[in-house]
Amino acid sequence: MSVKLGVIGGGVMGGAIVSRLIDRGTYKSSEILISEPTLLQREVLQQLYGVQVTDDNNLAAMAPVLLLAIKPQVFESVVAKLAQPAAALVISILAGVSIAQLERGFPDRAVVRAMPNTPATVGMGITALVAGNCVSSEQLELATQIFQAVGEVVDVPESLMDAVTGLSGSGPAYVAIAIEALADGGVAAGLPRQIAERLALQTVLGTAGLLKESPLHPAQLKDRVTSPGGTTIAGVRELERSGFRSALIEAVIAAANRSRELGK
Repeated sequence: MSVKLGVIGGGVMGGAIVSRLIDRGTYKSSEILISEPTLLQREVLQQLYGVQVTDDNNLAAMAPVLLLAIKPQVFESVVAKLAQPAAALVISILAGVSIAQLERGFPDRAVVRAMPNTPATVGMGITALVAGNCVSSEQLELATQIFQAVGEVVDVPESLMDAVTGLSGSGPAYVAIAIEALADGGVAAGLPRQIAERLALQTVLGTAGLLKESPLHPAQLKDRVTSPGGTTIAGVRELERSGFRSALIEAVIAAANRSRELGK
């Protein structure tokens, strides 16, 4: 069977997208070819997903749809070594690499810039998409379907992609730190480590689910559990004293700025 999706880069995100596409039936495993330079990783990908593998990026670029899942720092060197690709649609998940850079690397091709995040590995990610100048409505719909396999999809102007990277792209790290800190707090208060970690994780997961399924603004939810003179307001007061909100805001801004730097 002919290859319908070529992937350059078989790392965590590339593998996650491929896995979900196969599970959802968007592509059959035999229709996917992944180009990966590391022999061991090629063997792992082939064993896990039953896909075709190669170490030749040009073979992957011959598919009608090409997914770039490499580090942004190697974009220029990888593209420079590609022969004229046959791919009609090129989708990039490279942080900081602009539509203009993609279109220079793949002239006369439809290019889509995407920013997924790591919850995509369990089908709970969110991806922002930006379409290049040559992308048809059908091609944009195909790109949307690909990333719907790993979670939700939003369309944003390219001017906001660095902000997306700083928030949802890097955000899982911030949330993981918050969960770890909550668990440490529980241990400090006397809870066994295993119980503290379970409580912290489910509290964050449940709160996110509640906010998603209800019309409540986060501030309203906070107010609902913050009684006058109670335990929660004591904790909130300490968070404010320690600059919790400011730290998260500055983390997003710092990551967005770094994304801009990577794109230069």
